[in-house]
Amino acid sequence: MSKTYYITTAIAYTSRKPHIGNSYEIVLTDALARFKRMLGYDVFFLTGTDEHGQKNEDCAHEAGVTPKEYVDLIAGQIREICDCLGCSYDKFIRTTDGYHELAVQKIFKKLYEQGDIYKGKYEGLYCKPCESFFTESQLTDEGKCPDCGRAVSPATEEAYFLRLSKYQERLEKHIEENPEFIVPESRKREMINNFLKPGLQDLCVSRTSFSWGVPVDFDPAHVVYVWIDALSNYITALDYSPDGSGELYRKYWPADCHVIGKDILRFHTIYWPIILMALGEPLPKQVFGHPWLLFGAEKMSKSTGNVLYADHLVQKLGRDAVRWFLLSEMPYGQDASVTPERIIEGYNTDLANVLGNLVQRSISMVGKYFDGILPAPENVRGEFDRELEQTALACLPAVTDAMNSYHVANACEIVLNLAKRANKYVDETLPWVLAKDDTQRERLATVMYHLIETCRFLGVLLQPFMPDTAAKILAQINASATDVSSLSSFDGMMAGTKLGTPEALFVRLKVDEALAEIMEK
Repeated sequence: MSKTYYITTAIAYTSRKPHIGNSYEIVLTDALARFKRMLGYDVFFLTGTDEHGQKNEDCAHEAGVTPKEYVDLIAGQIREICDCLGCSYDKFIRTTDGYHELAVQKIFKKLYEQGDIYKGKYEGLYCKPCESFFTESQLTDEGKCPDCGRAVSPATEEAYFLRLSKYQERLEKHIEENPEFIVPESRKREMINNFLKPGLQDLCVSRTSFSWGVPVDFDPAHVVYVWIDALSNYITALDYSPDGSGELYRKYWPADCHVIGKDILRFHTIYWPIILMALGEPLPKQVFGHPWLLFGAEKMSKSTGNVLYADHLVQKLGRDAVRWFLLSEMPYGQDASVTPERIIEGYNTDLANVLGNLVQRSISMVGKYFDGILPAPENVRGEFDRELEQTALACLPAVTDAMNSYHVANACEIVLNLAKRANKYVDETLPWVLAKDDTQRERLATVMYHLIETCRFLGVLLQPFMPDTAAKILAQINASATDVSSLSSFDGMMAGTKLGTPEALFVRLKVDEALAEIMEK
């Protein structure tokens, strides 16, 4: 029986179509899920949409439609983007799904009946875009929202509150005893120093100033606020209910990793664990707060016009090229910068020149020198042969270490470096020179075998990052050994295999033309 692995994205808010910066998270999580499946794990990968709240109600009013009509439209766009990026999610949850709303009502009622939620009055400063309340001391030096930097306004409202303070000591102990609960380390320190050390205030968990939300069934003037509604998706998607949970919950919970943006870390490492503690449920094993993808040096914003959309880029460059850029450019703990120029440069350099050129010319040379039939290598290996073999054999352990610690860009670099080493091997061995000397026939056969076997390694290793490209490589070389266990030795290609016709994986772009197409509005 294979080991389970439950991984989630944050659910996307349905106020606007997501830009490429928002799409990074789903591709990142998909690569992690695909990698775990490749290792033999029984993976459950959850994503979806967060659809309630005042902001969505306002957007629907501006569009002249009902809130449900509006969120149906945006949720559809979000799912289409996930699909166009080749994301292999197992479930797409919407917080307007009936089963989710019913479970949220039961969760709220349970917490109220056991005294963890109480009724009171809220007086504070409210950020409408973030749908968050803040005290004066939590604002920026300019008196703005600490999350988005926008203006806040005074608000007074009857509300229900969750007793965060009751669970503070228990949460602090959990973080201390589980040092890998919050990663990276810098994010953990931020939560401890900025929120836990100053002391937790009880959290507003209902609203009366808008109606687009899950009604509190025992007090219909209130709707359940985002914290309990949205965060609960991670367990309601697995058929959780306070009345008794289903098979999926028993199988997959607790989550192995919540993959989220650094801006919502507080909700996932303070509010969500306390909700689970109050419910008597296990906490997720890990929360990974990833950095942002910026446009140049700025955060992407539709209002400033510096927005790129994933579906548009996929249409112009192809799915795998967009995936590779997102995964290979984002450092582990720092924001990354995206520009159209950088996308084109990476496409031409990494994908067309390094990877695509290696695969195409390797298959072409076997076609030219051995009629497309993969020759057997000689028994004696030279220095260059051994170096290429060692580079290939070191890849899977190194990629595994990088992926397990969420250093996904490092994993991409390891794989790309194998392709670079193989290109260097071509320059070192000069197969076109060997082909002119009949006495070097066995040596030429060894070189050809090493190049095609390296292509096989690349085809297997690229599956989590560029699944379509990986499949094309493996199909072109007619590989029969395509699982990770075959990467423990450099002999997976069978001599005598008839290779396919070499086809360009990535055609080099003309910079000016490609730039104009990418920037089309």
